[in-house]
Amino acid sequence: MTLTTKEKIFQAALDLFSQKGFSGVSIREITRQVGIKESSLYNHFKNKEAILEAILTHFRVDFSKTLPPVDSLDKILSTTEPETFLKTGHSNFKQYMEDPQGQKIWRLLQIEQFREPFAREIILKDFFGETVDFLEIVFQKMIAMKKIKAFDPKILAIEYQYPVFSLLAEYNILKFDGKDTTQVESRLNQHIDFFLEVIRNE
Repeated sequence: MTLTTKEKIFQAALDLFSQKGFSGVSIREITRQVGIKESSLYNHFKNKEAILEAILTHFRVDFSKTLPPVDSLDKILSTTEPETFLKTGHSNFKQYMEDPQGQKIWRLLQIEQFREPFAREIILKDFFGETVDFLEIVFQKMIAMKKIKAFDPKILAIEYQYPVFSLLAEYNILKFDGKDTTQVESRLNQHIDFFLEVIRNE
């Protein structure tokens, strides 16, 4: 598929920002990588900040699609066991994080989180907050269906997801360095199995 000039600018900026950080990249570097004049970039983006905002907004919209709609949960959970639901969710999430563009945006968020308020908001609200809130609803429904033990669903969401966040961060660092991820992937699977053992309603 042929990219438009605006899409090429987006991709070049993402590639460079994810390697050097926003402050370490100039407009000249972006346009050189795209193969256009600097003046041409301004036909598509007001400035470098507008490119970063477009990248982060794209991530926010794209990431929201990794979770199923809350109003579909009753139907999904009524026919799905907790083990299948969690392992499928983890597989889908990992697949998203393995996508080259997803990895670059995630690295960019990590680099920019203390400089750029929008990056901070996405990490805290979308990545952490909404994922945990979603899982709280999932566990609440599983408890009501008597599929798992009646623990506090908020605590369950935190206890399940925060180790996943940490392990995925380690996974992405190893992938960036071209190192073996076998051990961290094994830890992720062990975490899910251990969690299921704890919450399983015998």
